[in-house]
Amino acid sequence: MRAVRFHEHGGPEVLQVDEVDNPEPDHGEVVVDIEAAGVNPVDTYFREGAYPVPHLPFIGGGDLAGVVADIGEGVDDFLVGDRVLGTGLGNGRPGTYAEAAAAPADTLAHLPEGVSFEAGAALGTVGGTAWQALVHHADVDPAENVLVHGGAGGVGHVAVQLAETMGAHVYATASPDDADALADLGVERTFDYARDDLADAIADTAPPDVVVDLHMDQYLQLNADVVDTGAGVIGIGNDTAEGGFENIGATKGKEVRYQFMSLFNAADLGAVLDGVADLAARGEVEPVVHETYDFDEAAEAQRAVLEDSFLGKLVLTP
Repeated sequence: MRAVRFHEHGGPEVLQVDEVDNPEPDHGEVVVDIEAAGVNPVDTYFREGAYPVPHLPFIGGGDLAGVVADIGEGVDDFLVGDRVLGTGLGNGRPGTYAEAAAAPADTLAHLPEGVSFEAGAALGTVGGTAWQALVHHADVDPAENVLVHGGAGGVGHVAVQLAETMGAHVYATASPDDADALADLGVERTFDYARDDLADAIADTAPPDVVVDLHMDQYLQLNADVVDTGAGVIGIGNDTAEGGFENIGATKGKEVRYQFMSLFNAADLGAVLDGVADLAARGEVEPVVHETYDFDEAAEAQRAVLEDSFLGKLVLTP
């Protein structure tokens, strides 16, 4: 089968398409014929060597959608021919930039017939992360004010839809160029992330009850300054290793609750993906696939996911 691998660490140019052996399922695993693979910023960290890989050459990629081709012993929830989506590969085991992959069954969910493979591949990491943030950690109530930093990004554009589905008033920080598209996804107001008076604009409009923060290194203090008393801040992502509070007393005065999270700490990842897939089947969450690339364009896809400005997700197809 064909797979995109890197034989050494480096820039996108080290990615190449190779012929490799087809995977075989171990106990508790499912082999999936991959129809589409999501492209995430974290994929580039393994390629660059910032995150370790077990060996070189290595197949990257964490998210997939496809059809079950083979089943290992101990798997009861899937049958050959089932449509599935999944996440969590490419970290300690071969990833999804391939025509097939062996995946632990508990990292998969059934992909509803009405959801395309491209949408399924786009949903794994970002949909699961949004679910864990808003459903599991924040437990958003109807009519609460939810602010999503980075609302046009992969996680962000799904999080705003999920928050709106949960009955919240949804706000986002993003580029003004994305304001109309975010309004279509349920955002009541988009704040230009570059404005000098960002904190005042948010606080004067709707002090958040919940903040989903994809840029913790930039907004820890701002969140404390703008949220309502008793608010919760769900910290998911950061652009640098730096960050902190200039006035940590603001967090105590408002009794702000901070929850830093990773999707892959979920107690039941498959159940999380089932919830996201159900929302997608009902049309309540629809990932925006900004662009689709083939395997020969994997280097360009990884360059774009870090350097280009766009709303939604990038996807690879074999």
